Amino acid sequence: MQEISLIIIIVASIIGLWIIFYFIPIGLWFQALVSGVRISLLQLIFMRWRKVPPGIIVRSLIESSKAGIELQRNDLEAHFLAGGRVESVVHALVSASKANIDLPFQMATAIDLAGRDVFEAVQMSVVPKVINTPPVTAVAKDGIQLISKARVTVRANIKQLVGGAGEETVLARVGEGIVSSIGSAASHKEVLENPDAISRVVLEKGLDAGTAFEILSIDIADIDIGKNIGAVLQMDQANADKNIAQAKAEERRAMAVALEQEMLAKAQEARAKVIEAEVKIPMAIAGAFDKGNLGLMDYYKLKNIEADTGMRDSFSKTKNKPGSKNNPDSDN
Repeated sequence: MQEISLIIIIVASIIGLWIIFYFIPIGLWFQALVSGVRISLLQLIFMRWRKVPPGIIVRSLIESSKAGIELQRNDLEAHFLAGGRVESVVHALVSASKANIDLPFQMATAIDLAGRDVFEAVQMSVVPKVINTPPVTAVAKDGIQLISKARVTVRANIKQLVGGAGEETVLARVGEGIVSSIGSAASHKEVLENPDAISRVVLEKGLDAGTAFEILSIDIADIDIGKNIGAVLQMDQANADKNIAQAKAEERRAMAVALEQEMLAKAQEARAKVIEAEVKIPMAIAGAFDKGNLGLMDYYKLKNIEADTGMRDSFSKTKNKPGSKNNPDSDN
């Protein structure tokens, strides 16, 4: 029992010491003291209760103090509680101070809370960044398509990081400027001979206005010749005109066929009327016999005339038949 009690006492002592040293960070307090940062042990304990890591605050105060930047503990705690990255902000302030860049603490924390990496922005202000644009396609006035790529050298504009447009806007504006510059060229040969003219024209437009960057230079890295857009458009127009002409011709042919069918219908109608009239002839003859207007000899004369007419028609058809010996147009 005594051994168990001793073990329990040792474990409880260890836990108690751990709790004491956790809530009373004596090591951090001593580290701050020897580094020339004055912070009370009571404030370090209160940081634990406020859910603020004392190590981050102490290390940030030491770093800023050694760099000659005066920061307040309350400001660092407030930025941490707001969701900011305290260490990144302090690194940025130290780097900006060494590079003679004016970066107040309030602006740095605002940039950090806006979601931008303030330390990377300071580094980009010291060492400019090169952004490669995607292939930009444009057409010169002579109809030749040109595909160009550019390298945009930018430097972060600290004052415009909050509320300023990002890289996508810069790339879009540069692409628009390249398209406009190539499109205003009279010939694609002019662009190939003087690609620096594109850079000069685009750079003069002030494309970095309202962005988080300052454009230092725009360099055309490559220009390739694409399709002859003018010829393609002319071919498409010719095909469209041909299709329109074919459609109109088909329309006229359909109208001609419809007219032909209409004439055939009228001919059938006329033929029907003739047959209808011919049917009435025997009835008229019979009526003439009944009334005594037509005699038997007259009837026979009429039949002879009909037979003679039929013979003449038959002879005429045989004579005009293709290949007949009596046909005057025949080779025989």
